[in-house]
Amino acid sequence: MIELTTWTTPNGEKPVIMLEECGLDYDLRLLDISTGKQKESDFLAINPNGRIPAILDREGDEETRVFESGAILVHLAEKSGRFLARSGAARAETFAWMFFQAGGTGPMIGQIHYFKNASERSDFAIQRFEKESARLLGVLDTRLKDTDYLAGDYSIADMMNYSWAVSGLKDLDARARFPALSDWVDRVGEREAVVRALAKLKAAKAALAA
Repeated sequence: MIELTTWTTPNGEKPVIMLEECGLDYDLRLLDISTGKQKESDFLAINPNGRIPAILDREGDEETRVFESGAILVHLAEKSGRFLARSGAARAETFAWMFFQAGGTGPMIGQIHYFKNASERSDFAIQRFEKESARLLGVLDTRLKDTDYLAGDYSIADMMNYSWAVSGLKDLDARARFPALSDWVDRVGEREAVVRALAKLKAAKAALAA
């Protein structure tokens, strides 16, 4: 059984989508990151960096902890044998687009959220991160003009990038500017597993607040 601790953020959505895509059994546990509980010892034992998401994968007497959303997707792909080519160009392409997200759209779009909600507004910082986020979304848009999915077939590269692309397009009001990316967002968002995953997260958050 897989125990997933996560929250309703772009990074937090990724493993739920993957688990639903793979049809793996899992226990969904929400951790409200506004409470600071991710910095407490119980969670730090799973992720010493104190960030969601993280999983404990229990098989028999063995327990494997995995933290960082990209590492979780790779672990689940290798466990299930799905959504990651075993070798060759497709595997390399998948990893390239995953690291693109980890080092690019996530940090840049995340900074937009931070500075727009900061106690002291910095227009310079907001403009700087909006400009770089738009550039990165443009890279995705250019790629998706030539292929339905980032690594050719639907893969963990798409799951890695999906929620941050949704957030970036919304933050920059940029759907018309990036039509190929917008079409891809719609295509991924209509997948049954993605719909189920986001609905489960929404219901779990509502139950937590009740």
